[in-house]
Amino acid sequence: MATVLYPGSFDPLHLGHIDVIEQSVALFGKVIVGVMHNPTKPSGMFTLEQRVSMIKESISYMPSVKVVAFEGLAVDAVKQVKAAFIVKGLRTGGDFEVEQQMAHTNHAVSGVRTVYLPCKPALVSISSRFIREIAQYGGDVTSLVPAPVASGLATQFPRKGTS
Repeated sequence: MATVLYPGSFDPLHLGHIDVIEQSVALFGKVIVGVMHNPTKPSGMFTLEQRVSMIKESISYMPSVKVVAFEGLAVDAVKQVKAAFIVKGLRTGGDFEVEQQMAHTNHAVSGVRTVYLPCKPALVSISSRFIREIAQYGGDVTSLVPAPVASGLATQFPRKGTS
C-alpha cells in the first residue's frame, strides 16, 4: 500500500476529480488530496478553507483519503507527506502534453514520479472552469459536481428565480 499525492486547485471539485481519487484509492490505498494555493495568484471562486471543507465532505465515504492544504510546489508537498508518487488525471491529449511537461520537471528537480489516470469517458468534458462559468450564469451543475459542491455553488450563485 503506497501513499500518493493528488494535487490541484479543485476550484471547484467535480466528478472527474472524484473518479481520479477513487481510482487512486483502488490502486495505491492511501491518497492525500493536496489542495494547492499559490499566494501569487488570485484566490479563485472559493477560499482555500471552503475548498478543503467541500472536498472532505464529498469524499467522506473514502476513509483512506486525507485532504490537506498546501502552499507552494507539489514536489514540496510530496516530501512533506512522504508520498511515493504524484497522481494526475487525464481527460484529453492536451492534458497529457501539459502534465507530461510538468511531470518531467517535477522528476528532474525532486526525483518524484507522476502516474497518470484517465478519467471515465463520460467525465472527459467536465472542467472546473466550465463549472464556474455555468454556475455564475445561474445554470444547473448538479450533474457535474458532488452534492456538497453543488450546495456551495448554489449559495454563492443563487439560480435565477430563486433567492
